[in-house]
Amino acid sequence: MSIFLMVLLALVLDFFLGEPEKIWDRYPHPATLMGRLVNSLDEYLNRGSARRIKGFVAVAVLVLIAGAIGLFFELLNNVDYLGPVVNLFEVVIAAILIAHKSLTDHVRDVAAALQKGLPQGRNAVSMIVGRDTGAMRESEVSRAAIESAAENFSDGVVAPVFWFLILGLPGILIYKIVNTADSMIGYRNEEYAEFGFAAAKLDDILNWLPARITAVLICFAHFDRAALDVVFEDADMHRSPNAGWPEAAMAGVLDVSLAGPRSYDGEMTNDLFVNERGKRDLSSTDILDAVRALNRSWFAMTGFFALLALIFWLL
Repeated sequence: MSIFLMVLLALVLDFFLGEPEKIWDRYPHPATLMGRLVNSLDEYLNRGSARRIKGFVAVAVLVLIAGAIGLFFELLNNVDYLGPVVNLFEVVIAAILIAHKSLTDHVRDVAAALQKGLPQGRNAVSMIVGRDTGAMRESEVSRAAIESAAENFSDGVVAPVFWFLILGLPGILIYKIVNTADSMIGYRNEEYAEFGFAAAKLDDILNWLPARITAVLICFAHFDRAALDVVFEDADMHRSPNAGWPEAAMAGVLDVSLAGPRSYDGEMTNDLFVNERGKRDLSSTDILDAVRALNRSWFAMTGFFALLALIFWLL
């Protein structure tokens, strides 16, 4: 089975099945297992002196474990009678680690909650963003949801696909465990500024190219040259070296302003707006427009891999 067909099948499986609750209520999700490993290393190593070095050790352990598991199945793939079974297993694991359906479901939930009332919208968006949400206005809730949609389309869909395509199962497992570590310990606070440094930096490196591919993909899927201009003009103004790219693309195709000042732990940032000339008075309608933009981008990417799989099959 070609890698292009494997990627295509994984994308389609995730799109239609997502995260079946009946399965994950009974068995631990792979991301949950990764999180437990990160938490164990955090509890064991994040103490005393030399925490930055210990953080590098923790990340090395995570990468080695994930890479070894992936490599084990890649080696099994070379056994003739096991090859097709291993390929299907890899497709299922990739589908589990690609998060398009769960992403769109969570973002859509924010829109539905916001339509019920501002308190409900604040509570829903607090589930997907790390900023302070208690005093958000409707426009700020909507902006946060759209930003999360764009950034997580890169982190949760395009990047896993990219690393699966490049390095197979080891690639997607390594990416996912580093991304999980970054989400758990990659903070710039007193507890994790040193210990989480390695996880945050490696996550930035692994997401550098996928974030830029995501921006181009979103613009291409909408045939929007103006949005691409927004990307090249504003992406680098973002506080994140990567998040600004998909967010700028989303801001461009929706013609809205994203980023800008927001509150973390009671302190306001002075972040600049991405696509400053775009609409700022946002609502649940704009969140749903962002979900449609994600789906359109997903279809463009899936169509691309379907074409590659067909060409490879014909050859």
